[in-house]
Amino acid sequence: MQFARINDVTIHYQVIGAPADRPVIVFINSLGTDFRIWRDVVVRLAGDYAMVLYDKRGHGLSDVGQLPSSIEDHATDLAGLLDLLSVKDAVILGLSVGGLIAQSLYQRRPDLVRALILSDTAHKIGTAESWNARIAAVEKNGIASIVDAIMERWFTPAFRRPENTAYSGYCNMLTRQPVGGYIAACEAIRDADLTQVAKSIAVPTLCIVGDQDGSTPPDLVLSTARLIPGARYEVIPDCAHIPCVEQPEALTAIIRAFLTSLPPGESSP
Repeated sequence: MQFARINDVTIHYQVIGAPADRPVIVFINSLGTDFRIWRDVVVRLAGDYAMVLYDKRGHGLSDVGQLPSSIEDHATDLAGLLDLLSVKDAVILGLSVGGLIAQSLYQRRPDLVRALILSDTAHKIGTAESWNARIAAVEKNGIASIVDAIMERWFTPAFRRPENTAYSGYCNMLTRQPVGGYIAACEAIRDADLTQVAKSIAVPTLCIVGDQDGSTPPDLVLSTARLIPGARYEVIPDCAHIPCVEQPEALTAIIRAFLTSLPPGESSP
């Protein structure tokens, strides 16, 4: 396992190498998960692209850090990690809150961003009322009290079958996240509005959504794609909020097609 001290926060990360002429893909995971959610995409891309995965603060094996924290704090963490690894001109792939972090990173450090892949995310996610209600429920009864409602947004009914052991595993992943880190991330999402940032994005951008996404529905993701000049928009059938888990083959195919369309840039370190 690899760890780094970034902005007084211990960050858990992993680097996967590739030939030096290949771009770097940076993966940012969603709320209530750690970077293991990307496994089935990573194994399909391994050897063809260099990759950086990490647990954002408050998730997985990374520190919670000083509270409260903002989307800008998360973006600063990622910038620090990429600087440490001498990674620049990377393809930033953010899922859900990861997409907010990706947009904020572009705003703060455009030199680090060659292209954006925004999966199941938007320029603004949810309302203050909806996030405050979730925060209150977790503060009162813990993350386990909201698992069923969250899983209905994350996965389709076909994936949520009782006999699907993977479904049980992802329930475990959610409930085992640090409560303080989960609440802080909810607050950060609640307070984030990247509408003006989205309008200013000037790198190739791909927006992806599952056709049954209950957290960031297709219409919301499409509205974000329309804000970003020249952005592409793709819908993955039979999929909800986490396509890297539910439809990794389809997601990987879309990612590959997008990457092959990019103009030449700097190679991986």
